[in-house]
Amino acid sequence: MGQSFLKSLFTLLALAMMATPVVAAEPAKADGVKLGADELARVLESYQSYQADFIQIVVNENGNRVQETRGSLKAKRPGMFYWETSAPLSQFIVSDGDTVEVYDPDLEQVTVHDLDDRVQSTPALLLSGEVDDLEKTYRVSGRSMGEHTREYTLEPRSPDSLFTSLRLTFFDGELQEMRMQDSLGQLSILSFDDIRLNEPVEASAFTLEYPEGVDIIRDGA
Repeated sequence: MGQSFLKSLFTLLALAMMATPVVAAEPAKADGVKLGADELARVLESYQSYQADFIQIVVNENGNRVQETRGSLKAKRPGMFYWETSAPLSQFIVSDGDTVEVYDPDLEQVTVHDLDDRVQSTPALLLSGEVDDLEKTYRVSGRSMGEHTREYTLEPRSPDSLFTSLRLTFFDGELQEMRMQDSLGQLSILSFDDIRLNEPVEASAFTLEYPEGVDIIRDGA
């Protein structure tokens, strides 16, 4: 599998994570209780910032692990996001709320996208606050598994979506894992560690620095 394809997959999942911090703790529900879009919308509306380290594993359609990547992220409402993956698939994805910049050091290239155009086909906008109409875009299902764990699955209604499902797993009010299945049968698993909730994050953390001389490509230019 080529690195460019994996980077594209990582980019999509990063955008899906854009300003999508963890849920607020709520009274525990009984094991097996079904949850839906209303519950997910309420918890997603509760957060202002989220920071974490992550391990990302990609599994192919045969169930074989094809890549493991580590990195870190910061997210802050509304729409600010910083995602960094380490070598060998080093990549930086940064949004200031208006644009998204994707920097690939290996390619010495930065691609700039308008935020609204770039993420219309991903959960990013919905998961960063536009959650009133979740049911119009996704089929949302969820369940409570004991006192500590909740799980939500979002399935896009559009047949043109780049992914087929996105599953969010929460433990004791913290987003611990995301699983994204794409249309080619690839599964990307994102596990979080060292989670910091609602801590102050300066706006300067959502700016991208890169060397002079890199190619800058503006989407649609």
